[in-house]
Amino acid sequence: MITSMTGYGQAVLENERFKVSVEMRSYNHRFFEVMIRMPRQLLPIEEQLKKAVQKQVHRGKVDVFINIEGEGLVKKRLDIDWDLFQEYIHVAADMKKRADITGQPSVDALLLHEKIVSVHEQEQTDEGLFSTLIKATEEAALKLVEMRKREGHSLFIDLKTRVEHVSQLATDLKQYAPKVAEHYRTKLQKRVEEFLQGQVEYDENRLLNEVAFFADKSNVDEELIRLDSHTVQFQKIIEEGGVVGRKLDFLIQEMNREVNTIGSKANDIHISRQVVELKSEIEKIKEQVQNIE
Repeated sequence: MITSMTGYGQAVLENERFKVSVEMRSYNHRFFEVMIRMPRQLLPIEEQLKKAVQKQVHRGKVDVFINIEGEGLVKKRLDIDWDLFQEYIHVAADMKKRADITGQPSVDALLLHEKIVSVHEQEQTDEGLFSTLIKATEEAALKLVEMRKREGHSLFIDLKTRVEHVSQLATDLKQYAPKVAEHYRTKLQKRVEEFLQGQVEYDENRLLNEVAFFADKSNVDEELIRLDSHTVQFQKIIEEGGVVGRKLDFLIQEMNREVNTIGSKANDIHISRQVVELKSEIEKIKEQVQNIE
């Protein structure tokens, strides 16, 4: 089964100490790329997280959002400027003496003084957190792939219908193309007869040579055979599934090339209309293929 490059997955794991939430969104991209947004203390396992995603996703851009809630992720401590603290005590004592005030300076007030006491936070590494986060990332990646497969199934149905339509249009052209030379012969003969008005006999052989030259120049048998081969191969690939986006993209280019050649060679209004419809259908297929892994 083919897989879409568009999807979403989420996993939440928690214990008595912390809660880990991992969200993933994937988009169309020519190659595989992962962008992880997470707290700085998780940088040591960034590569492990990317590998956990890459095990499940082979093509597309994946944005990963990590959120952590809980205690013990940051260690806090108080830093005290003891010199400044002693200075405050000394000045406070001197002020009380000058004002003849009894009692000791309030330490509680000094503890709240941001110039004396500051809170310092230090990020901590936690192996338990790391393992939980990797597990949550793997679960989110699996859910992402599940959605991509569902989207891929919808793409498969649409592509199968459109390619069958292209194949049918090509079959119609195969049946009609041999008649083009005969139509040209009839039209050319009528024009010659109208021009000469029966006064001069025309050379039948020259007329046939002209028709033969036109038939050879406008022959599209080879292009139709290759187009049919491309559509058969396209259907086989989407039925087999896997990472096939680039193969399908190449086939679409080849199909488009054959149709363009048919349009440039065929000097016929019916074929021109069929070519327009073929190009329109192939363009729609191309847009869908851009979203296949």
